[in-house]
Amino acid sequence: MHVSLNYGTNLPALIRAMEKTTGDVLELGMGVFSTPYLHYQCLLSKRKLVSYDNDPSWIRNYAESDYAHYLYRKGLHEIKLIKNWDEAPIEKEHWGAVLVDHNPVERRKVEIARLANIADYVIIHDTESHMESETGYEAVYPLFKYRYNYRRQKPYTSVLSNFIEFYL
Repeated sequence: MHVSLNYGTNLPALIRAMEKTTGDVLELGMGVFSTPYLHYQCLLSKRKLVSYDNDPSWIRNYAESDYAHYLYRKGLHEIKLIKNWDEAPIEKEHWGAVLVDHNPVERRKVEIARLANIADYVIIHDTESHMESETGYEAVYPLFKYRYNYRRQKPYTSVLSNFIEFYL
């Protein structure tokens, strides 16, 4: 597994969003920084966490080894392999916080649109302007009343909401 410190640049916004919400949490695209943080934060706050990924290696890392199975399959954390993002039942409930950081990146805008009115905060990674041709985020920004851009570290992170204004 290739790991970069850049994978964790969404943590300041993610941590703040978790502090400001109380509802269940959805993670689209697992990671070396986000998944452990969300797992333990949800465990401590007794919130359900649902993590979806379409890469079997991420599922193996967090759900199938003996060590990972003990840590990540206990309690309120559901880890699910998804082959087709259209089949992820993310509209079943209202979410407190959602991290959108899955692949392929061009697919993210579809899930963001699906979540626009059912998540207090939608935290999206890789929001630099040079990524726009891949992500297509500009198409979904108008679906939200509030947008906060965290630009202290690259890749940038944005937080979207129709319910609660966000600030760090």
